[in-house]
Amino acid sequence: MLFQFAPAIQAGIDAGKYLQVFSNGVPISMARDAVNGQFIAHAIGATVNNSPLSPLVAASNLVTSGMQMYQTQQGFTAVMNSLQTIQTSLGVLQATTALIGVGTVAGVALTAVNLHQTMKLRKEVEQMRLEVKNGFIDLKQALKDQRVEIRHIIEQVAQDIKFEQHRTALVRAYGVFIQAMNRFRSTMQLQDFSRRNAEIDGVRGMLFAALADYSNPHLLEETCASGQLRRLECAWAIEQVIIATYQVQNEVSAVSDRLSHLQDKICEDALIVINRCESNDELDFLFPEISRIHNHDLAVLNSWQNHVDWMRSLPSSELKLLSSTDFNSSQLTNNSDTYHSVINLASPPEQLVYESLTEKSHFYSLRDQLLFIFEPELRRKYEFYISQQARIVGYKTLVASNLQHASDLTIANFYYYFQIRDESQDEVELV
Repeated sequence: MLFQFAPAIQAGIDAGKYLQVFSNGVPISMARDAVNGQFIAHAIGATVNNSPLSPLVAASNLVTSGMQMYQTQQGFTAVMNSLQTIQTSLGVLQATTALIGVGTVAGVALTAVNLHQTMKLRKEVEQMRLEVKNGFIDLKQALKDQRVEIRHIIEQVAQDIKFEQHRTALVRAYGVFIQAMNRFRSTMQLQDFSRRNAEIDGVRGMLFAALADYSNPHLLEETCASGQLRRLECAWAIEQVIIATYQVQNEVSAVSDRLSHLQDKICEDALIVINRCESNDELDFLFPEISRIHNHDLAVLNSWQNHVDWMRSLPSSELKLLSSTDFNSSQLTNNSDTYHSVINLASPPEQLVYESLTEKSHFYSLRDQLLFIFEPELRRKYEFYISQQARIVGYKTLVASNLQHASDLTIANFYYYFQIRDESQDEVELV
């Protein structure tokens, strides 16, 4: 991930007048004066693989604002703006479950709420053209331009008794989440620190109660892979708000620990969902979305943790200097809201990459390529198997040193090539 600074700041960095902050060799979304060390500005944006940072669940301004840890109104404003973004994402993600349903889902339904469509729905909610009520939106209205079949599926899901049970649980969980968010906003206005901390503790308890409903293992087990992903995404969103409650209390050790835990959990959950995928339709839905989560959302959380760990390492003099800096009044900083209001609604890069891969591969190979992202050890096992089989048939170039540099596509395809070859030989020997 590369941070973008306001033109005046970037020009100063290029000229050596300003320096981007690094922590253990990792860039931080902040710049300071090269001579006196004064902190100058936060980044106004970031890119991932030459595309604007645009996570599905996390808030991109978690990294561009630096998520200030110091107790000032400026830091509180940054926190609350980020949480509003997370709230919007959670509402949209939950709403789409009304089309995905619980059991087997039609491919056309998944197309209507895939990564691209979900990003567009979120933009509609942000611009208040769609309203989230009880954690759901009017999908018939939101998807009115889709084919008639979509409206029929929405009606079928609404009449499904099993989904109605799930919907009731989701409405309850979303209600508790919204109450917690409203209480959090009011709490941030309290001037007495002891009262504020006590209220934040209460908010956190409500968030944990909402999280329990979204993470209910019984409900998750009943859903298809696509529906399970959407519920888990809601849980990840709430986890970030819980982390924010620790952050505004300056509990930096707890923040770092929970950020590390959340990143591990997202990877573990992603593996469970991928392994449950049983059809091309579901893979068409899951591959781009999980790739976006890996490329963007995990990058945000990792950068957030890097920033927190950097602040934990600062001496008191540096913390005092940081807390005295008013970034909003700096003439060198552009309004970051301008940057965040520009969202590219063209087909996501992850979708285009997936479409390219489908022309060169098949379901099992594609699914394994997605697994490789979160389970590198699986790829190494495949490399070892390929090198063994290649030695048997005399393919001298397929050695371990070459396979390490091959693409995931190449490794997965070669693995299944040799798998099919082995099975054919076994059948011949059996005859």
